[in-house]
Amino acid sequence: MVYLSRIYTKSGDQGETGLGDGTRVAKNHPRVCAYGSVDELNSVLGILLLQTPDEFQPLLAMIQNDLFDVGADLCVPQADGESDPKQHRLRVSAGQVERLEREIDRLNDRLRPLTSFVLPGGKPAAAWCHLARTVCRRAERDAVALFRQEPLNPQIVKYLNRLSDLLFVLARVFNDDGASDILWSPGKGQQTE
Repeated sequence: MVYLSRIYTKSGDQGETGLGDGTRVAKNHPRVCAYGSVDELNSVLGILLLQTPDEFQPLLAMIQNDLFDVGADLCVPQADGESDPKQHRLRVSAGQVERLEREIDRLNDRLRPLTSFVLPGGKPAAAWCHLARTVCRRAERDAVALFRQEPLNPQIVKYLNRLSDLLFVLARVFNDDGASDILWSPGKGQQTE
């Protein structure tokens, strides 16, 4: 259970923040950057929800909740060989990744295969999906950078990777199942020179 009685603590005024295990690190530590990007992604999804048809609201709300799980996992360093069930650490699970995969497959079944890359844009919900997708890719890169330095639950990187794929598919769904996609025309700008 989370309990917040005070919003400001002044403990970060010197450029440090506390992790979930009490460790103090610089606010630009790779771990803080990773969960900061996840937080930014969650905020973009909050805006996307304002543009989204009702049928997709539960899916996006579930993803927002999952992203808090990702942030909770990231904010508590994982010990080498961590497996003690007494630790009761919230960790992203393979089941959460598999759920995204099922959604990708279900939604992609209604789309025609692509003949070119899709430019970000189209309908407002699709444009927000593309922005969320790029923020998700940054969060994934930040998680990978952390993974190169410290032990990290590998399901985090998998989850973010699948989520960016899901957001791409959702953007196409929101673009009238791909009919309103704006396709890349390689070299098109060169033809006007």
